[in-house]
Amino acid sequence: NRYEHDRRNRAAALAIHGYSCAACDFNFGDAYGEVAAGFIEVHHTTPVSEIGENYRINPRADLIPLCPNCHSVAHKKIPPFTVDELRELLRHEGDR
Repeated sequence: NRYEHDRRNRAAALAIHGYSCAACDFNFGDAYGEVAAGFIEVHHTTPVSEIGENYRINPRADLIPLCPNCHSVAHKKIPPFTVDELRELLRHEGDR
């Protein structure tokens, strides 16, 4: 759907939140250099299935940057894991 992938919302969210993963803090530009600078996925904190065409997305509250790994894990359950839950998963895995 057009409203869920509006480039203006993505750009606004990244201007607010930056290009590092909100869960693991990975930054593609830092890791791979200029070739990957600016690469990050943007995750809807409210599932797209729950918002309608008339919903006005707030880039600060509704969109967050996640690396592809964290984004995939976020969607391993319904409703998706929150950023705090992803951080907790990472913290526990680091203890092993």
